[in-house]
Amino acid sequence: MNNTFQLNPVGWVSQLSQLELTLLEQSTTDDLYQIFRNCCLAVLNSGVEQDDADALFEKYKDFEVKLVRRERGVKIELINPPETAFVDGKLIAGAHEHICSVLRDMLYMSSKHGAEFDSRKHRIHTTFEGSITSHVVFDMMRHANALGTAEPADMIVCWGGHSIVQEEYKYTKEVGYQLGLRAMNICTGCGPGAMKGPMKGAAIGHAKQRIKTGRYLGITEPSIIAAEPPNAIVNELIIMPDIEKRLEAFVRIAHGIVIFPGGVGTAEELLYILGLLLEDKNKEQVIPLVLTGPESRKDYFDAIDAFIGSTLGKEAQQKYKIIVGNPEHVASELNKSLNMVKEYRKNSGDSYNFNWTLDIPLDFQVPFIPTHDSMKELNLSLEQPISSLAANLRKCFSGIVAGNVKSEGIEQITQNGPFEIHGDASLMKKMDIMLSSFADQGRMKLNGAPYKPCYKVISR
Repeated sequence: MNNTFQLNPVGWVSQLSQLELTLLEQSTTDDLYQIFRNCCLAVLNSGVEQDDADALFEKYKDFEVKLVRRERGVKIELINPPETAFVDGKLIAGAHEHICSVLRDMLYMSSKHGAEFDSRKHRIHTTFEGSITSHVVFDMMRHANALGTAEPADMIVCWGGHSIVQEEYKYTKEVGYQLGLRAMNICTGCGPGAMKGPMKGAAIGHAKQRIKTGRYLGITEPSIIAAEPPNAIVNELIIMPDIEKRLEAFVRIAHGIVIFPGGVGTAEELLYILGLLLEDKNKEQVIPLVLTGPESRKDYFDAIDAFIGSTLGKEAQQKYKIIVGNPEHVASELNKSLNMVKEYRKNSGDSYNFNWTLDIPLDFQVPFIPTHDSMKELNLSLEQPISSLAANLRKCFSGIVAGNVKSEGIEQITQNGPFEIHGDASLMKKMDIMLSSFADQGRMKLNGAPYKPCYKVISR
């Protein structure tokens, strides 16, 4: 017996023209429908902490979502949705809003920007690359009302692991609390762990300061949202077409960045921002960057700092500050830095809410598709420009993330064995040590689940 619920769209998609309705109908091809359905299922499981997309899909394999056309718009029909998304037979408001975000980003925006779905890779790719990419990112954020001319410069992007221990989680929440007391808003990857803690803490800080407009912005992408459903605090959700546009959205909306302990995904994010800041065109950029965690994690940050120093060099190390065991200091440091950010944006004539002057090279924008061949062919040599090395290391870690938690990556590993990572002996030794430490510390999988490496490090 099917349980069917019909929803009226809310927000921007509540009023669509007949032409826009036609675009939506044309977007619901078999392949695109599947990813739309999976994203809807993920947001209906908001707050569920797991990183196994296949398990989620199997549990709700009879779930479907349909668009029912009406003259004044569409209705969204949910068939056999998760019961946890309802209270006394009514869909939770946050889940309702997030479903509409999926409709906006996966169908309408995809159609608008000429996106096409690659069924073999289970990803969406826009047909435009290069400089137009930044305009696509801007347009998606604008449609999501994530930008506003009246908004102050107060958005702090928080990166960190989805699989962290309770001590680290409490620390991320305390940092978020201190940021919230200082009226700063939070943007994360929207999942559990270090993506949830800062939002939860900031919500308490905002409540104490009687701030009723607190923003808890979650930015994700289709391949990872099912493995990391939005946490319950997220009140704005944006689903970018791929990881590269997700990363660009983070850095362009950020007025400051905090990095908590994490695994390969966090390393990917750190390498991305460092690669950009090391570009000659970005030498004058003001993007405060703080690495922080509990006092007991000092060794973790020392190891990260040593890896950055031995690969990207001293200049890269100077782009960030490491503060351990002091959430109040982290928040105060960022709060003081916001005036510098505003001054730089004002002097350069840039927007306070979207960093247009940040130059992002094509190598950081073109989607990297992790396969056994593409991972094996990465240039992991120390004999290349520092920014290029950062870009290639970022791709390598992105591939490992795919092999760990993304359904398409897991499928490749299951069928063909681990990805092979080839590179200079000295660099491979450094990478192997760091990756092994992530695994030993339980940073690869949630809840201490056994981890079988999806990669094999091979020295040339």
